[in-house]
Amino acid sequence: MLASIDISMYPLQEQYCQPILYFIASLERHESIRIEKNAMSTQIFGDYRILMAALTEDIEQVLQQNPKTIFVLKLLGTDRSKADIEHCGNA
Repeated sequence: MLASIDISMYPLQEQYCQPILYFIASLERHESIRIEKNAMSTQIFGDYRILMAALTEDIEQVLQQNPKTIFVLKLLGTDRSKADIEHCGNA
């Protein structure tokens, strides 16, 4: 089953950028995961079980180093990496 996961990470510390960059780099080492980054969040796409295994490993590593880190995940049971933007009515 394919999946899409939107990830926001909030390290509760003054120097918050570097832990986020390290987390993204750890995700990028998983060859079978597609990643899209922007200023608000990181999206990953691929096989559900592969995505969840990677997140389990990489999030655990972050939480061991900084337990005061918040993760917000949104999960969809399909690959939306190439989805067309749908318009609702005349906005």
